[in-house]
Amino acid sequence: MRIGIISHLKHPIAEPFAGGLEMHTFQLARMLRQRGHDVTLFASVKSDPDLGLEAICSETAIAEVGLSEASDIAFFREHHAYLSLMNSLRTRDFDVIQNNSLHYLPVSMADTIPMPMVTTLHTPPFCWLESGVRLSDTRNHGLVGVSHSIERQWAHVRSLDAVIPNGIDLNKFGFQPFADAYPYLVWYGRIVPEKGLHLAMDAARQVGLPLRIAGPAHDETYFRDEIQPRLGGDARYEGHMAHADLADLIGGARAFLCSPMWDEPYGLVVAEALACGVPVAAFARGAIPEIVDSHSGVLATPGDAGSLAMATLAAMQLDRRACRARAFAICSAEKMIDGYEAIYAHMIHRMQEQTASPLSRVAAPRDELYPAPSASTLSPAMAHG
Repeated sequence: MRIGIISHLKHPIAEPFAGGLEMHTFQLARMLRQRGHDVTLFASVKSDPDLGLEAICSETAIAEVGLSEASDIAFFREHHAYLSLMNSLRTRDFDVIQNNSLHYLPVSMADTIPMPMVTTLHTPPFCWLESGVRLSDTRNHGLVGVSHSIERQWAHVRSLDAVIPNGIDLNKFGFQPFADAYPYLVWYGRIVPEKGLHLAMDAARQVGLPLRIAGPAHDETYFRDEIQPRLGGDARYEGHMAHADLADLIGGARAFLCSPMWDEPYGLVVAEALACGVPVAAFARGAIPEIVDSHSGVLATPGDAGSLAMATLAAMQLDRRACRARAFAICSAEKMIDGYEAIYAHMIHRMQEQTASPLSRVAAPRDELYPAPSASTLSPAMAHG
């Protein structure tokens, strides 16, 4: 298939990844190309050229604009980049467009292009994206959710065509048996308030093990006010690490602490930790209860550092091989690509039928690549209310 992938433009689609969305888009483009598809990635200029890059904009991250009018400049850069792209797609020769942009223009203009579009919903509804989805033509615009949690949050706007969990390259997160020499805990991700690192640092101190931290510090004020005062001999910030170094850091940990202050749409960091064989202690929010099970993680009361500490102590007793097995069962990139190939083929077929018979209305089959989760293991704090 000839596939065009529309990326978001805040950060380049390249290592080291700014976040989970960049990693997901990179993985999707790379593996579709490996399967023989002709892929073009529409992204910012510093994205990886090996992904079939067609640059449509410089990065639009506010920090890189550096002006008092930063938000307006970023808004108009994105607006004009996506408007130009969608207009150009009217004469381009693609079989399907994959939209990972989180922007309202591609979804609201889906019915202006001659090929079907599939939009993956990586976030809960917000006003701009929700309005675009409501305006889109359902006949040639398929919606995919990355979790059942996201599916439920979008249900009042529109039903989804498929739930396809994000996947990771399990070979890049190799299993690491625990070495007793220097036990530590790990936290990694974007260092912003909604990721709750300060609570993970408090929990690690209650456990009594050092915490090693990795990821980009996207919020300077939060880092200065909440994170730096908590750093010390038992809490060390490693910076924004390259992929191989990050995998080594994760794999050497006794447990991974996940402390979201919002409902995580998926949680790639959880999948990566499990792939390394590292048990997870996490706040029970969003899609995280869909990823971990009683053999691979322990859930804690959201926002409660003491509960997270208790969950960490329990998680450290879990079998690391069971964690790796859980990653193979539900977090495989191969399974993710199977799902996207299936929805692309379905959307192409549905649009061909619509073209041949305009009066026909073919409903999309409901496709779930894993079942809704059963009750997950609770920490002692949650089990006792």
